[in-house]
Amino acid sequence: MSALTATSDAQAHVLLDRGSRGWALAAAAFALLPLLLNLPSSLGLGFGLTAPVMALLAWRKPLPAWLRAVLALAMILAVLAVLGTRPGRDTGCALLAAMLAIKPSELRTLRDARSLVGFALFAPFAAFLLDQGPLVMLLAVAAFLAGLLTLQRLADLEAGIAPPTLKQRLTTTGRLVAIGLPLALVAFWLFPRLGTPLWGVPERALARPGLSDSMSPGGWLDLMADDTPAMRAQFHGATPRVDQMYWRGPVLLDYDGRTWTRSRWLEALPPPPVQSGPVRWSYDLEVEATDRRDLPALDLVTDIPQDAHLSHGFSLVTARPLSVAARWQLQSAPPATFDVQLRPTVRQHALALPPDHDPRTRALGRQWRQEAGDNDQAIIDRALDWIRADFIYTLDTGLPGRNAVDEFLFDTRRGFCEHFSSAFTVLMRSAGIPARVVTGYTGGYRNPFGDYWIVRRMDAHAWVEVWLDGRGWVRVDPTAAVAPERIYDTLEQRAANAGGGMEMLGVSSFGDLADWMRRGWNDLVLGFDATRQQALLSPLGLGKLQPSQLLALFIAFAAFALAGMVWLLARGERERDPLLRAWHRLGRRYARIGLGRPAHEPALAWATRVAAAHPRSGQALLALSHRFAATRYAPVQGGMRKLLDDLQRHRP
Repeated sequence: MSALTATSDAQAHVLLDRGSRGWALAAAAFALLPLLLNLPSSLGLGFGLTAPVMALLAWRKPLPAWLRAVLALAMILAVLAVLGTRPGRDTGCALLAAMLAIKPSELRTLRDARSLVGFALFAPFAAFLLDQGPLVMLLAVAAFLAGLLTLQRLADLEAGIAPPTLKQRLTTTGRLVAIGLPLALVAFWLFPRLGTPLWGVPERALARPGLSDSMSPGGWLDLMADDTPAMRAQFHGATPRVDQMYWRGPVLLDYDGRTWTRSRWLEALPPPPVQSGPVRWSYDLEVEATDRRDLPALDLVTDIPQDAHLSHGFSLVTARPLSVAARWQLQSAPPATFDVQLRPTVRQHALALPPDHDPRTRALGRQWRQEAGDNDQAIIDRALDWIRADFIYTLDTGLPGRNAVDEFLFDTRRGFCEHFSSAFTVLMRSAGIPARVVTGYTGGYRNPFGDYWIVRRMDAHAWVEVWLDGRGWVRVDPTAAVAPERIYDTLEQRAANAGGGMEMLGVSSFGDLADWMRRGWNDLVLGFDATRQQALLSPLGLGKLQPSQLLALFIAFAAFALAGMVWLLARGERERDPLLRAWHRLGRRYARIGLGRPAHEPALAWATRVAAAHPRSGQALLALSHRFAATRYAPVQGGMRKLLDDLQRHRP
């Protein structure tokens, strides 16, 4: 303990030079960057500007302790103001980033620098709690390498020796990484993975964008303005047309006059019987992380995958939240009949309306019922014809008042899928037709790289299911009924206007290529789960590996990798002098052609013998041996580096 205390005290008195301080700050910046990119933009930008300001203010002397305490308190309050008081992964990561941004304010000595670098290396690992994509991985590797280079620079400063060149430090760091890489790969491939985690990852304080359990006026605009991928689908065999791609998500049955919500207790009922049609679609679905349990699938899924179940609304629900990208093998088929025998409780909910909302819509529904008699299909067709003749599709809408559906149907007649699906469902219920809102995604975009379909978050959609006697639930999409000449201000038009013709410059193709690479990363790295690990050696004819067999393989390969690490490190310990190591490697190159040097033969005598037998190569060797002897016993300032390079380049 006394030795450690003495070492710590010694480091506390070693002041940083300009170069070492710069390296420490650069390493901290590299480590902080992947974390800042995954925080809310206001926090990421604020912390990113705070860090260099702290470094500049404390360049000559550290900031007072009271000022650092005030800054820390201000950072904590900023985090709570943006993320709220609810704890979560992003809250903890934001607090870590805040403390790292203030840490340069006390950077002065060798101990401060090592503390900063060691503390900063926690940031890339924290970023993996928020995103596990390839960009975060690349930035984390860069931060790790910058940290190793900086620690090497600080070790030279502590030893009081001149720091080597950047090329030399990169070479040393690369060797260290190469020594540890086999063990890391063995651990990734062979260390037994658990089918289910021992503990859950804390949820995020701010929800990821995606489908939710409710739909309110204007609540989807942020989601529909997000063009990032929500899912990727690759079909095996028949591929549905784009207008058949309805990716079913939460089914919303309850309505309070403004918001549609999922009926939790009805959703817990067993799924109703479905008779599938003749068409079958088989596909792999890769879903990006949402931190939710809803798994969108084509209407209607026929085979329930493992770790998922069907709700009463026939939506897929996973056993655990989708906190990382995951791949699912699914089969779907359009239904011929769907829940023909409707439960009385479900019928009651599918006809319920709040009594003090939308009186004009309710009156219209009763009128249409009187005029149509028992013909439900006539009422549906009449509503669709009305939409086709008089309604406009646009994203430019304001928030409605108390009677939202009345305002939409009789006043504005402008809106997007939220407005059309909600109003159509209320109108059908007013006419005595059971109806409900279904949310999910529609359509998709085919990526030519990899031949798969990308479903973006902006493809979020809401449609309607009405219940008809003899057929059960039937999908009706009132938004699709809008006449083409009445469609204004779509997401595609906004994206085209914002792009300014960027597709002509190849930006679209670059985005397709980048998404294809992201998909490969998800498949090869993030999708390497316990099931794929157990089938790792199946191409070699081996069956499914049990955890005990995987553990035995891991121990064997890890022991082999550790033995190689020990041998390489011990070899370096045996020959600490880099000049001797280079000279011995040169001798081994000559030994391979029968001109090796016996252990008893002096260097100059060996070089003279080789020069006599092979003048062309031997003269260069003789010159090197003279320089080697001179450097070993009478070193010249700056000559060793040049001699090392020449010894490494020389070939017999």
